[in-house]
Amino acid sequence: MKRIIITGGTGLIGRALAAELAAAGYEVVVLSRDPSRAGGLPPGVRAERWDGRTPQGWGPLADGAYAIVNLAGENLAGGRWTAARKERIRQSRLNAGRAVVEAVRAAERKPAVVVQASGIGYYGPRGDEEVTEDAPPGSDFLGRLAVEWEASTAPVEALGVRRVVIRTGVVLSAEGGALPRLALPFRFFLGGPLGSGRQWTPWIHIADEVGAIRFLLEHEEARGPYNLAAPHPVTNRELARALGRVLRRPAWLPVPAPALRLALGEMSAVLLTGQRAVPKRLLEAGFAFRFPAVGAALRDLFSPVPQTNSRNPKTDNRVLHSDQKGKPDICRLIF
Repeated sequence: MKRIIITGGTGLIGRALAAELAAAGYEVVVLSRDPSRAGGLPPGVRAERWDGRTPQGWGPLADGAYAIVNLAGENLAGGRWTAARKERIRQSRLNAGRAVVEAVRAAERKPAVVVQASGIGYYGPRGDEEVTEDAPPGSDFLGRLAVEWEASTAPVEALGVRRVVIRTGVVLSAEGGALPRLALPFRFFLGGPLGSGRQWTPWIHIADEVGAIRFLLEHEEARGPYNLAAPHPVTNRELARALGRVLRRPAWLPVPAPALRLALGEMSAVLLTGQRAVPKRLLEAGFAFRFPAVGAALRDLFSPVPQTNSRNPKTDNRVLHSDQKGKPDICRLIF
C-alpha cells in the first residue's frame, strides 16, 4: 500500500484529500501538532505528531513513502496583518517546507513526488488580465509570500524527487472556508458584492480541488506550477448573484470598500482585488472538472429544504449540506 503524508492534513483541504486518498486505497498519514485533537479523521487515515518545524518523530515515515503533500501554513485570515503576524504566517510556511526537505534528504528511499501548496495570490492583483501559470509573481505581500513558500521545498528536485506546485483559488466547500461565511449574510437578506464587485474571484469546488491534487500525484509527467481554479472565473459581483440565485435571496447590499479597508487594513486587498486565473496547464494535462461553472458548483453544495416562511432567515429555504453556524464575519474569509 502506497503511503502519502499530508502536512496540514487536518485543515479543510487536507481532510477532504485524506478521505479521497484513503478511499482509493492509499495509506494516509496526516501530521498534527496534537494528534489527540485531530478527531473525525476518515477511516484508513491516522495522525502523527509534529512540531511544525522539523521532521522529528514523523521523518522516518518519508522513507519509502509515495508522496508528501505539504499544505501546512498559518491561516491568512486569522486576524489583521500586523508586521508580527505576517512574519508568523511566513515562518509557518517556510518551517514546514524546510521540514519536508529534511525528511526527504534523510530518506534512503525517496518519495516519488512532493506536492507543494501555494495560492493564486502568487500573481498579485491583475485586473482583467487572464492569468496562466506563465505569469510572473506579484510584488505585494501575498505574491512575495507565495514565491518563498513555493521555493521552500524546491531542494527536493535536486534529490531526484518530482515536485508539483498547486496555486489554489477560493475553495468552495460546505465544510468550512469562505462559502459558509459568504452565504450567511444572504440568509438575513444582507448579501451582496464586496466593494465594486468588479474584482475577479478564482474559485474551485472542493471536489475538483481534491480531484486535481490526486490527478497530479498520480500523473508522473506532472511537475511545476498548476493553477487550481475552475476554468470559468467570475467577478465578485457575479459570484454574489449566483449565490443569491441558489439561496433565493437578493444580492443587493454591497460592502463598501472603505469599510473593508478600515476593518481589515492591508488584508482587505485580498477581498477587493483578484486574479482572472485559469487552469491552463491542468486542462492541457487532461484533467476534467466536475464543476467548471459556479452555478452548478453552488447548487451541488446547497440542498433544498421545505420553505415555510421565505421572509424568516431562521427558515431559510436552502442550506449547506453541513450544519454551519455562526455570525457574519468577512474578516475570516479564507482565500
